[in-house]
Amino acid sequence: MTQYLLSVHDPESGRPDMNESDMQPVFAAVDAFNKELQADGSWVFAGGLEEASTATVVDATGTDVLVTDGPYAETKEQLGGFWVVEAPDLDAALEMARRGSAACQSPVEVRPFQSE
Repeated sequence: MTQYLLSVHDPESGRPDMNESDMQPVFAAVDAFNKELQADGSWVFAGGLEEASTATVVDATGTDVLVTDGPYAETKEQLGGFWVVEAPDLDAALEMARRGSAACQSPVEVRPFQSE
């Protein structure tokens, strides 16, 4: 089985059109999806992330270490969370991503991990 990263991409501004009560069905749908992944043995790990504004970037590629606030990429969308799953093939991982995207109401990118 191959492991895949299913990464959730949220708008940079978050979801200002949704208040806490609007988000409750999304949280419930994601929780149900997580339980499905666990029940069928696909679950490896998952997590939601704080807003991109809480990020710190450490760059030690030069002679000095540079530490800066904020996300690394200046984009309209930011990584909001992820699942690491095991799937027999890409088609199965894409189906999981479809279900995850529907649950969290955000696009989900699928990428296989490099083989060992």
